[in-house]
Amino acid sequence: MQTLKTRVCAVTLDPRTPVLIGQAQVSQHHDDVLTALGPTQLMANAVRGAIADANVSSLGTIDALYVLRSLSNREPNPGRSVARQLGLTVTTTGLTPHGGNLPQSLVNHSALAISRGQMDMVVLTGGEASRSRRRAKQSSTQPLWMNASPESSADDEPVTTGDELVMNHETELARNIALPIQIYPMFETALRAAAARSVSNHQQLISELWSRFSDVAANNPHAWSRTAYTAEQIRTSSPTNRMVGFPYTKLMNSNNDVDMSASLILCSAERAQSLGVPRDRWVFPQAGTDCHEHNFISHRWTFTDTPAIRLGGEYLHQLTGLAAKDYDFVDLYSCFPSAVQLGAQSLGLNLDQQLTVTGGLSFAGGPFNNYVMHAIATTMQKLRDTPHSTGFIWANGGYATKHSFGAYATTPPPRGFLHSSPQAHVDALPKREVATQQQAQGPAKLEAYSVMHGRDGAPETVNASVILPDSRRAWATTNNAQLAIEMCEREWVGVPVRVDDTGTLLA
Repeated sequence: MQTLKTRVCAVTLDPRTPVLIGQAQVSQHHDDVLTALGPTQLMANAVRGAIADANVSSLGTIDALYVLRSLSNREPNPGRSVARQLGLTVTTTGLTPHGGNLPQSLVNHSALAISRGQMDMVVLTGGEASRSRRRAKQSSTQPLWMNASPESSADDEPVTTGDELVMNHETELARNIALPIQIYPMFETALRAAAARSVSNHQQLISELWSRFSDVAANNPHAWSRTAYTAEQIRTSSPTNRMVGFPYTKLMNSNNDVDMSASLILCSAERAQSLGVPRDRWVFPQAGTDCHEHNFISHRWTFTDTPAIRLGGEYLHQLTGLAAKDYDFVDLYSCFPSAVQLGAQSLGLNLDQQLTVTGGLSFAGGPFNNYVMHAIATTMQKLRDTPHSTGFIWANGGYATKHSFGAYATTPPPRGFLHSSPQAHVDALPKREVATQQQAQGPAKLEAYSVMHGRDGAPETVNASVILPDSRRAWATTNNAQLAIEMCEREWVGVPVRVDDTGTLLA
């Protein structure tokens, strides 16, 4: 076997060892929608920046250029567009389905392919121009990049990379419960009740958590918002911080209204050496795991436990010898405060420690599927600045559904890059049966709930998960304004309720 000698760590490297050599992040705060760049242009700038970050003039032939699916992109093969803008030679272009877990999953599977000799160089990128798209629609302006793209030819279609994210069970859709802003607050109310905190005490806890995240964003040069908010500012409703889905104000929600892009370059150690990439740019993926909960929240046993996160973390621990608490830098997916709490408790982390490297999706920016690529890029830079340090990433897709984990270091993995999945273990865990609307009529116990507010700040709709006497889960809603107000003021989890034959929640 051919070997490489590194001066950084004075060990012998397998030439197939995967190594990250370049990263870049791009933000666009641009008021002129006609001249604002579209998502593929932002991605091209991010890839260009990652090449410069690797300190090379050219990458040569790229085996694969994978793009995270974008909600603001209209081009059928954005990877091909990026390659053409930059004059890159790319063998394969790929496009993911939707899912916030996929940036880390792509690193895992690309690193595995490189270690097996199936590929030598992979470029990853993703980006959104959601802010510019919204502003264009508001002004009835149509930038060129928003025009419908022509159909791609069969030989120009990207390969699909990653598994499709299945979001909602038919019983959830029947009650119009289908959005993250409706469902993540349900996790929050369930967590609050399980901890036996009062509504006010729990609001204080999560606002303090989010304030610490905003402090990190304030010191992150790539963060979308660099304002450090106090806990009181975050939890207090105001004209600029309205209640969205109780118990979350606007500042507790992921901020998707951004124009952001990021890119990573991953290759073999042999390729990195042949390109002349300086050794102080090398960051090594150590190991990765991937898994998912039972696909539908209807089938989860409880809103307060995420066993796939726990098992994914344990499997990574087995591969690396490090538990999540042992890493120097940690980034937990942070679309909403409940996600961070679920991740922390499943991984054995304390909420008081630093759980983000970017500032999280509310403050650093939440460009839909691509946030974690920003987290990995930031982790790379932190590791470079702190030799012999380690980094941990948990990426999440859906409703705390799909999980990808990654371990990183400035030193090479002693056994090469390793990957595993606890999916068989997760699949064997019990599933809760779900009742249809017709079957749910009668008495029940409230398990979790959210209260959706209008733009005027008034509570409008209650979404609730209830447990029937036979232990099945059912979904119920109500537009009773007085009940909605009461459910924002005191604890309702565990309260006996009724569901009528229309699926309406009755107190």
